[in-house]
Amino acid sequence: MFPKPVAELSPNTFAFEQTPLVKPTGFREYDARWLFEKELNLMGVQALGLGLGTLIHEMGVAPELVTGHDYRAYSSSIKLALISGLMAAGVRVHDIGLALSPMAYFAQFALDVPAVAMVTASHNDNGWTGVKMGAQRPVTFGPVEMGRLKEIVLAGAFRFAEGGSYRYVENFGQIYLDDLAANVKLSRKLKVVAACGNGTAGAFAPKLLERIGCEVVPLDIELDYNFPHYNPNPEDLHMLHAMADKVRESGADVGLGFDGDGDRCGVVDNKGDEIFADKIGVMLARDLAKLYPGSTFVVDVKSTGLFGTDPELLARGVKADYWKTGHSYIKRRVTELKALAGFEKSGHFFFNTPIGRGYDDGILTAVHVLQMLDRNPTKSMSDLYADLPKTWGSPTMSPHCADERKYQVVEEVTARFQKMAADGEAFTGQKIRDLVTVNGVRVTVADGTWGLVRASSNKPELVVVVESPASEARMREMFQAIDAVLRQSDGVGAYNQTI
Repeated sequence: MFPKPVAELSPNTFAFEQTPLVKPTGFREYDARWLFEKELNLMGVQALGLGLGTLIHEMGVAPELVTGHDYRAYSSSIKLALISGLMAAGVRVHDIGLALSPMAYFAQFALDVPAVAMVTASHNDNGWTGVKMGAQRPVTFGPVEMGRLKEIVLAGAFRFAEGGSYRYVENFGQIYLDDLAANVKLSRKLKVVAACGNGTAGAFAPKLLERIGCEVVPLDIELDYNFPHYNPNPEDLHMLHAMADKVRESGADVGLGFDGDGDRCGVVDNKGDEIFADKIGVMLARDLAKLYPGSTFVVDVKSTGLFGTDPELLARGVKADYWKTGHSYIKRRVTELKALAGFEKSGHFFFNTPIGRGYDDGILTAVHVLQMLDRNPTKSMSDLYADLPKTWGSPTMSPHCADERKYQVVEEVTARFQKMAADGEAFTGQKIRDLVTVNGVRVTVADGTWGLVRASSNKPELVVVVESPASEARMREMFQAIDAVLRQSDGVGAYNQTI
């Protein structure tokens, strides 16, 4: 009998090595994240593996799974503990070793394996760990599956079974790179800054870019789980500024930045201007719509309003579907709608048939950005950006809010906006034109200026984004107004960054 997991343990007690520690809040909407040794121990990871194996059997999926791990001091040991739990549940495990999340997703197809469990904390600070899971390729778990997994693990309701096995798949990274490089041929040599923030992408992204004919300018590509310069997060201004400086210094055509587990990509143009990922999505949608007119693109609620208003996209019959933020949500929605692609402001891009397999891959995103440049030989990245209708948008801003409190705060804020709209009350001096509540609340006023408040799915934070097609002043006014509404709720802390 495996011991039932607990929510708290003191590491100074003997029980710490005898009892699985699994903090309940680590089970997020679409993946799992914990502070290792404070919220999760290795026995807790075993329990997670047992629970995942139990859930796979319960779902009626063949008990076969691909796993890999990112480059952190403890990720390999966490993966091995996870494997021991999976095998005890009768799961046949295929281990691809050091990997990116999209490499694990690709392995589901290449090895014809139904399930995946990638050990990674993505761009979270060192000390965090987590697992991205799925059992119905190309989608990953959402709230229903994560809720059921949480129930199984915390109750200790495990299903032990025979038939568990392990095999290590050698040189799988090369198979992954071979697939990405297949049929990609650029007609001109592009100079590219490859920024990896010392994360796992440094072992793969520069090789792929060189292989397809780019001149690569490396930036922090050495693997170092201490992240000595900044966290590998292409949505973070520290990483974007470093990329911009390197582009200007080297005279590169574009800067491409990858997050810790390689499923996101950020872009800096040839002038060193940082382009938020939602605007890159509009640029890619414009380019792809020329090849595939009438396509549907799924975008998250944090993204620019241009997907629904850009004249060029409208002229090509493009349909935009605004959906819940989160790689699992967008991935699933792309699959359901048979959309050509999905875009998230965080830099998760999902390319579907015939230009991808539906999952998020930062290196594949980089390839599509470079192919877009290649198809527009008379224009630079900054030219393509300048062609877009002008809007003023913020980065993703995240005030601290405890996991136990953040969803309630969002409910309170949503209720306030719903009352304002029902009462005809002005906001930022204008009538509320629209409220979108599919994921938090996105309030749009008469001139198209909008603001969003939602709960982060993987950190103790809220998420705030604002944009205006009218002026920078209106964008800032919207932020101040949104923040004032937020401050009516207790438990909202300081921002990680502001405009």
